[in-house]
Amino acid sequence: MLTVIGAGFPRTGTSSMKAALERLGFGPCFHMFNILTEPARVDDWLPLAEGEEVDWEKLFDGFGSTQDWPASFFWRELARAYPEAKVVLTVRDPRAWYASMLTLIDNGPRTIMSQGAERDLPPAAKAVFGGMQRLQPVLNRMTAATFGPGRTMADGPVDEESAVAAFERHTATVKASLPADRLLVFDVREGWEPLCRFLGADVPDEPFPHLNDGKSMREFLGRLMSGDLSHPSFTESGA
Repeated sequence: MLTVIGAGFPRTGTSSMKAALERLGFGPCFHMFNILTEPARVDDWLPLAEGEEVDWEKLFDGFGSTQDWPASFFWRELARAYPEAKVVLTVRDPRAWYASMLTLIDNGPRTIMSQGAERDLPPAAKAVFGGMQRLQPVLNRMTAATFGPGRTMADGPVDEESAVAAFERHTATVKASLPADRLLVFDVREGWEPLCRFLGADVPDEPFPHLNDGKSMREFLGRLMSGDLSHPSFTESGA
């Protein structure tokens, strides 16, 4: 059962939060990497493309928390489905977030797919890219709702001003929708103290994990092209 729901956009410290929540005992934490490494999970999300209801308990069976898209896009539905769960909205400077998103896009599956025909990919890579293609209707729904009607993932990144406006709109909506005692607006640079205080957990005697989605994605895709579908290692980075 979910006890912590992530409501932040990708590239707001979601990998760091995944590691932190699991360290604090609120895991396993569901992240986009769970879909990448287990493409069969895509089928569980497809009904959401048309706005249909899903069995959240089944979808998140075995998980104690969520971070990153697609889960964080459905923060409102999850908050209703798990009324006792707390919500963490990860934030960062919107313009730094936009630059980070562009970097992640440049190192994502779409770039690798453009380098060669799918028939040239190893079976593990075909499974991942096939899964991401099947997930497109869900991603398109999320993209249109976030950045404007009719927009799809195939359109590529929006311009900076539109992206920053969407980021700030999302932050304001989450803050206005949940009571203060249920929501933590959190910048991972703040470290353990505010997160542990909010969750009622002891502060670990170790540094807060500061991890890099982009580096993890590059490593994951590099292994994937050699047929290795293992879960990415979230590695330390100063960026």
